Amino acid sequence: MIRIHLGDATIDRTRIAISPLLELTHGLELLHRHRDRPQAPWPYTEWAAHAREVLRTVPATAPLRIYAQLYGTEHGRPTPDVFTPVPTGPRPTLGDQLDELRRTPPALVAAQLAKHYPEGVPEFLLPYRDDPARAFGRLADALETFAGLALAPHWPAMRAALDEEVLLRARTLAAAGPEELLTGVRGPAQWDHPVLSLPKRRESVLNARDKRLLLVPVLLLDDQMTVSTDHPEIVMVSYQSRGAAVLAARPAAARPPRDRLAQLIGPGRAAVLRALAGPATTTGLAATLGLAPSTVSEHLTALLAAGTITRTRSGRHVVYAHSPAGATLAALFDDSAPAEVWASAPAVP
Repeated sequence: MIRIHLGDATIDRTRIAISPLLELTHGLELLHRHRDRPQAPWPYTEWAAHAREVLRTVPATAPLRIYAQLYGTEHGRPTPDVFTPVPTGPRPTLGDQLDELRRTPPALVAAQLAKHYPEGVPEFLLPYRDDPARAFGRLADALETFAGLALAPHWPAMRAALDEEVLLRARTLAAAGPEELLTGVRGPAQWDHPVLSLPKRRESVLNARDKRLLLVPVLLLDDQMTVSTDHPEIVMVSYQSRGAAVLAARPAAARPPRDRLAQLIGPGRAAVLRALAGPATTTGLAATLGLAPSTVSEHLTALLAAGTITRTRSGRHVVYAHSPAGATLAALFDDSAPAEVWASAPAVP
């Protein structure tokens, strides 16, 4: 367990950002973590199989083996942040992040390698210490190739899901404050003011009272959480974003043949109502369900007229959520839920 001590100023300066580069590096870690299994778990199964094939057959991705070497057999040691850098803005493009990776300062590389490997820099990292411009240039080129072949087909839907996650977290931050935001972050973290605890192999304590906290939602994180601590001003915590189902080529499991909710209100409206287990936008729902935004909008209009959902505006976005009646309806006709769950509706904020 790593226990991150946050001061009030740190908590008040909590921010959220998206990082395409972290999607790539966490995706590589996901492949490494499931390397000895026949397949990765849903919803990553199809993506992981294709990504492994890309790594196996495309020579230009060879420099990416560095991540498997960094993660090691048991991933018991933190990865230097130069290989998973903190995004410098809230919505960087992959191209921007790769350009920054290519320009990684040699002094920063030397300092982080010395910090993480006091016993001596491993041989596989010597090119990054001795000729960082060339080594990080090759790494950035390999990441770009891998992204184009393994991530690009999914990226529009992924970006929509990540944008929605940021929108909803920002809404929580604005309406309820950073403490509620930290309490609601998905993952195995524990928040007990002023300490954020993340599961790690080794016990450690980090004093981050004089730093800023940056939360980064990542779809390819497989219900993990990570923390980056090398930055002098920022502690970056990556957590599992909602919406990872957009990476699935097929549903996790078919619903029962007798879908009572679909029989009652129609399959399209039933799918939208179920997808609103958490607040969502029209664009996010369309990406998650694989439907046209106009189709989702039509279903939302009908559900709103029936009083089963609510609609609120957050800046330029319109956010939909279950009404108490909609939550009750979804729970009552959830054919996959145990009978005792049907007796009460889930809490709706």
